[in-house]
Order: sequence, then structure tokens, then C-alpha cells
Amino acid sequence: ISNISSCVCCQFPSLLEIDFEEAWFFMPEIPMLERRNWFIYLLYVHREYDECKAVIKEQLQESHGRCEYAVYVQALIFRLEGKIQESLELFQTCSILNPRSADNLKQVARSLFLLGKHKAAIEVYNEAAKLDEKDWEISHNVGVCYMYLKHFNKARDQLNNALKMNRHDLTYMMLGKIHLLEGETEKAIEVYKKAIEFSPENTDLLTKLGLIYLQLGDYQKAFEHLGKALTYDQGNYKATLAAGSMMQAHGDYEVALSKYRAVASSMPESPPLWNNIGMCFFGKKKYVAAISCLKRANYLAPFDWKILYNLGLVHLTMQQYASAFHFLSAAINFQSKMGELYMLLAVALTNLEDIENAKRSYECNPLVNLNYAVLLFNHGDKKGALCQYQEMEKKVIALKESSTLDFDPEMVEVAQKMGTALQVGESQAWTKPAKESKSKQRAAPSGKSASMQQPLGSNQALGQAMSSAAGYGKSMQLPPGAGASTPLAKPPSLPLEPEPGSEPGPEETSAPAEAEEQRQEKHKSRQAAE
Repeated sequence: ISNISSCVCCQFPSLLEIDFEEAWFFMPEIPMLERRNWFIYLLYVHREYDECKAVIKEQLQESHGRCEYAVYVQALIFRLEGKIQESLELFQTCSILNPRSADNLKQVARSLFLLGKHKAAIEVYNEAAKLDEKDWEISHNVGVCYMYLKHFNKARDQLNNALKMNRHDLTYMMLGKIHLLEGETEKAIEVYKKAIEFSPENTDLLTKLGLIYLQLGDYQKAFEHLGKALTYDQGNYKATLAAGSMMQAHGDYEVALSKYRAVASSMPESPPLWNNIGMCFFGKKKYVAAISCLKRANYLAPFDWKILYNLGLVHLTMQQYASAFHFLSAAINFQSKMGELYMLLAVALTNLEDIENAKRSYECNPLVNLNYAVLLFNHGDKKGALCQYQEMEKKVIALKESSTLDFDPEMVEVAQKMGTALQVGESQAWTKPAKESKSKQRAAPSGKSASMQQPLGSNQALGQAMSSAAGYGKSMQLPPGAGASTPLAKPPSLPLEPEPGSEPGPEETSAPAEAEEQRQEKHKSRQAAE
């Protein structure tokens, strides 16, 4: 220690020997361009943006606009305020002041990306990569740009390159998203599993993987991953919403609503939340409350076709056919490739007595063919009804061979009665349902005359057939909780059914037309004999 002190004394004079006027002349002076940089940084990180902009203005006036750091922070503040074009111009100024800076080019490309100019952003990112070849953020951002341009192969290559440089959770998320966009669910699951191995406590990754398993119907794995996400973060509203949708899928509406209440306190403006709450009330047959919640969801997300679908279904259940037509036609404008929407629209048009447009609305689907056959049969086109019925049987047989889909018992019963009315005979496509439907238990007494019964496929019967549509479109009954619709084992609720003393359902149909004619001929011959 003494040696070090002696060396220091030899090298530096004592304070008494210093001439401050002479020392001040030799001290390095802070350049005018950077004199207030520390203060600008301090105000920016404290989010005191108004004072920060005032200091930046003074600094730029003193430096005649040549202070790179002041211009850079000004551009960042403009971007936070939503002034993307102004921030782009300032970042371009930074690039002119310091053309060898990769960070300035990255910020220029980021502003172009936010403006939707993805091709221009890729070009700037490539220029930045020439200055810094080992920057993983550049490869990641280029991959995201290619994803929005739908060049998925190039996007995958760039993201994999970014993972080779530096493994990051966000890169794994984007790579899995690309696989999902291409329909490669298994590859997406593998990517998310690798990401969880790298970052096991990332709740976003756990929630996303749980949602994928939920869509695939693997409730055990879905519950496992969502449970882990909630263990690490009890306030994760996406995981809570997904867990509630699982309980809703199994008919536990009260438990699901309790989960949704917890989400509503933290995310009261979530469209999927109010959509799921509305369908819980629909399952409990509280239709007015269901419509109220669904309309709030529609107000928050007016372009979500699934919410419009559910609103149409609830109005159709309440026999409010004009409102059902309004919401279903709006849903078709956003999702024109879904057969169930056209089928429900046709049911609404049939009840509005618009037969021609109802015929145009029917598309290819087993339930669509069944309802179309009922419509044609009731309007005297027996040959067309038979063709639609045979087409429906072909599709049903193909579905049974390719999947283990369970059809709604009411759909099976209506199909069997339709086959009897068309004199098709015994069909191998249908088997007797395990338990009888509720409407059959309320069948009219045997003494009721045939003249008091409605024909097959009447308004009430079509309403019942619509419940079969809800049963077939199981993935549509559950709204988009946490970003995606979930398949159901069973629809949340059947449409409004008649009371025991009201109109008969489709099970109380009349005998075929030929049998009715035979009874009329016997009656006439009996009158002639008298």
C-alpha cells in the first residue's frame, strides 16, 4: 500500500500545488452536441415526455439539429404517441447523421413495418444486417415481415436462423404461429414444447400450447398446461378464459361463470369474455341475458363472425326470425365458406316464408341436405327431396368412416321419419339413438287425430331440425375463448322447445301422403255404402 501511495504521489501533485485556472484550461470539455444527453435519457426513462421534448428542443437549437441522440429520442417519443410517419423521418435523419449505425437502420425498418410497408422494411433490415451480421433481432424481424407477406418458407428460414444465433421466447412464438397458419399443428406443438423446455415459466407459451390441445379435444393435456400457466401467474386472463371454456364445454355453466367473473374484473372489455358469458346463459336457457351479453361482445368486436353466428342462433331459438336473418347474413359476409351459416339462414328464411331464397341458402352438408329435403317434401317436390335425402346418406356414411362423430339424436330421428315418408326403406346409415330425445317424451297422446298434427318440416319442426344443426356444428357453439373456437362434446343448449300443451314437434308428424290418400278413399267408400 505504501508503494502504491508513493507512486501516486510521484505521478500526481497534491491539491495545494494545483493551479485551478491552469487546470481548467487543460480539462476536457463536454462537446456541445452531447451536453444534455444524460438529462434527456433521465427524463425519457422516467416517462416525463413533455419535459423531455422541451430539453430536446433546446439541445437541437444549440447543436443546429446535429445531435444524433436528441433526434433519436424524439423519434421514439413520436412513435409512442402514434406519430409513425414523423418518427420514420427522424430515424432517417439519424441514419444520415450516423450511416454506420445498425440500430438507426433497425429503427427505420421498424417504423416502415408499423406503416405496413413490409417489403421496404425487409430491404432496410438487409442493409442493417450488412453492418451487424450476428444480430438475431434482424433475422427475427425479417421473418415476421415475410410472415405478413405470407412467404412462410422464407419466414421459417429467417426465424430458424435467429434461433441459431440466440434462442428467444418470442422467436419460438412466431415460428409456432407460422406452422399454425400453414395448418401444421403437430409441428407447432413440437416448437412450443422446445420453447417450454427453454423457458418453462413462460405463461404465454404454456397458455398457447394449452389452447392448441383444447382445439384438438385433448382436454387432459390442455388442463395440465393451462393449470401450470395459472400456477405461475394467477392473473393470466387468457388461461382463465380457456379453463372456463373447458368447463362450459362440459356443461358446468356455474363454474365457468365463476371463472369469467374473475376475468371480467381485470379485462372488462374483452369480446371473447362476453361471448362466452352469453353462451353460458344460452346453455342455461336464459335467452334475454344471453342476447344482452352477446350484443355487448358484438359492440366490442363488430367484425367477429362467431359472435354474429351466436346472436343469430339465439334469436332463431327465440323464434325471432327477422333478427336471426339480420345477424346470420352479417356473419356470412365475413365468413362465406361455412355451410352451417347458410343452413341456419335458410331455416330463418323458411320461417319468414321466403321459400326461393331459402332454397338458394342450402349448401353441401348432411344437415343442410336433411333440412333441404324437408323443405322440398313439404312443397310437393318429392323427387327433389329423395335426391337430397340420398345425398345426405352418402355424406353421413363417409363421415362415419372417416371420423367418430356422434350425431344429434333429434337429427337421427328426423332423418328416420323423413326416410319413412319418402318410402326409402331400412337404411344402414342410421342407427337407433341410445336415448330418446326430450321432445319424444312429450309426444301427443295416441288418441290425437291426424288432422290436428303438423306436416313434417313445419315451422316448429324446422326449429327442432335447427337444433340438430347446432349439434353438428359443435365447434361453433363454443365462442372464441383466448383466441380460438373449441369443439364441444355436446351443444350448450337446444333451441326453445314447446311446452307440453303447445304445438307438436317433428316426432308428432303425420303419416305419409299415400297412407292419407288410402284413408280418404276408405272414408269415401264407407260414405257411399251408407
